[in-house]
Amino acid sequence: MSINKIEKKVLSGKRLLPEDALALFQSDDIFTVGRVANLISEIRNGKNAYFIQNHHINPTNICVNRCKFCAFSRSKGEKGAYELSIKEIVKKLGTKAQRHKGTEGFSEVHIVGGLHPDRQFDFYIEMLEQIKKRFPQMHVKAFTAVEIDYFSRLSGLSLADTLIELKNAGLDSMPGGGAEIFDARVRNSICPEKISGTRWLQIMEAAHNAGIKTNATMLYGHLETYRHRVGHMLKLRELQDRTGGFQAFIPLAFHPMNTELSRKAKGKRQKAKPGLMGSGFKPDPTRGTSGIDDLKTIAIARLFLDNFQHIKAYWVMLGEKIAQLALMFGADDLDGTIIEEKITHSAGALSGSALTRSQLINLIEKAGKVPVERDSFYRPVKG
Repeated sequence: MSINKIEKKVLSGKRLLPEDALALFQSDDIFTVGRVANLISEIRNGKNAYFIQNHHINPTNICVNRCKFCAFSRSKGEKGAYELSIKEIVKKLGTKAQRHKGTEGFSEVHIVGGLHPDRQFDFYIEMLEQIKKRFPQMHVKAFTAVEIDYFSRLSGLSLADTLIELKNAGLDSMPGGGAEIFDARVRNSICPEKISGTRWLQIMEAAHNAGIKTNATMLYGHLETYRHRVGHMLKLRELQDRTGGFQAFIPLAFHPMNTELSRKAKGKRQKAKPGLMGSGFKPDPTRGTSGIDDLKTIAIARLFLDNFQHIKAYWVMLGEKIAQLALMFGADDLDGTIIEEKITHSAGALSGSALTRSQLINLIEKAGKVPVERDSFYRPVKG
């Protein structure tokens, strides 16, 4: 289908088919795709562009899984491995509250980390309880689906009971990490030890059924094809139809530096398979994504994921300027202040480690959008 016909289809309110999304990926007309995505974004959210005052805590990089795309994880005893105690985590949050002006406005802590081989389920329950005791108003967004699966196995509890225990201890919502790419062949190439795409979807559905809102992600720019991206988003759309539990979709641009995937691919350029990728697209895990691919992926996500209210341009992975441009290509959220992020920066991210509230507002305003500080459920925060 031509891009003009797809545009008419979108504007008439009809749902795009996977072949429509694939045609958009294969098109070189990024400006038309971006224009239509921006229009749809403004229909859904006006000219609002959201941000939150938050900070990240990564309790440990020691992990029983060693995914090939990950530069963050370490084995116990390996150089660079670390683990924070609960006391250190709470102290870190308190120290940041003292160090950064306006921290009283911080409303969310984002916690994800490695699958530590020695820590038991009780550690995570106590961590949540201690954070809530010290910061009762802080929204705790924590644990990927991969971590939840691990906790279930550690505790011997069912998935549903594991989620309820965490919720009762203080878990308010979950991030969308660990989704990567759902296609089994690609997933087995980049993270064979990680839970399957099917299991990730099952855990998110269980979280939604337990009343826990989550985000959804897709890691792109490694070994996947456009068809894999579309298939991934289709599964997310289908789950959202059933539960309505996803708050935002976050395309995550692959960063290759210091990853095993990049080292193995050095000097072996990947060849595109006919019929799967267009416009000269060739997956190359040694280089990462281009700005054009980033903007196109954001825009197509906005058009295809018609049941997602928000599309996030995660500035940590995209860089500040591409994330700003993404606000004109269908994105309506830049995430937040972050303060401390280790996972992407371990893989060579060139973005800063934090942005201030005023910097986020400046980025948004210069993109012609209206900055809206939000809480974790996209409710505007009164300034």
